[in-house]
Amino acid sequence: MGFAELFFVAVGLSMDAFAVSVCKGLGMKKMNVGGAMTLSLFFGFFQALMPCIGWFLGSGFQRYIVKYDHWIAFFMLAYIGGKMIKDSVSGSGHEVTLGGEVSLREVVILSVATSIDALVVGITLAFLNINIFFSAALIGLTTFFISLFGVVLGVKFGSRFENKAEVFGGAILIFIGVKILIEHLSP
Repeated sequence: MGFAELFFVAVGLSMDAFAVSVCKGLGMKKMNVGGAMTLSLFFGFFQALMPCIGWFLGSGFQRYIVKYDHWIAFFMLAYIGGKMIKDSVSGSGHEVTLGGEVSLREVVILSVATSIDALVVGITLAFLNINIFFSAALIGLTTFFISLFGVVLGVKFGSRFENKAEVFGGAILIFIGVKILIEHLSP
């Protein structure tokens, strides 16, 4: 696998983090640079960490991970999406910033949920005898920049739609979770 293929894998892996970043940006009334950086750093870090874990777990555990990864991602994304919708409808989530209502716990849950596929990719990379540290760094950096762009894009459109944007963002997270579940359960 060459650099171009690896870069496309990194972009593909970062798409869930991008979608979640847009959703979190939709809930922000104005740009919170620290919050956007923190979210992007967490997404990038976990996207880099998971392939390394997958690499070291090796093929012996692949069948166990693949059996449950989609369920874990689904429940995590459905929980966060449902919480966003509930907070928006009840009025308790007016301004979403990492210094405010989005907790470190929520950021970690989102980071893990969007990077579970990277764990399986790490196992695959082990079979291909590819330098995992370079691959993980490329995946992490790509995810960081794409996530940061996602937050900025979400803020730009979220300020126009306020609470409706957070409901929409929560629905998107739930949709992503259902999509992951359907993709893994269909024959």
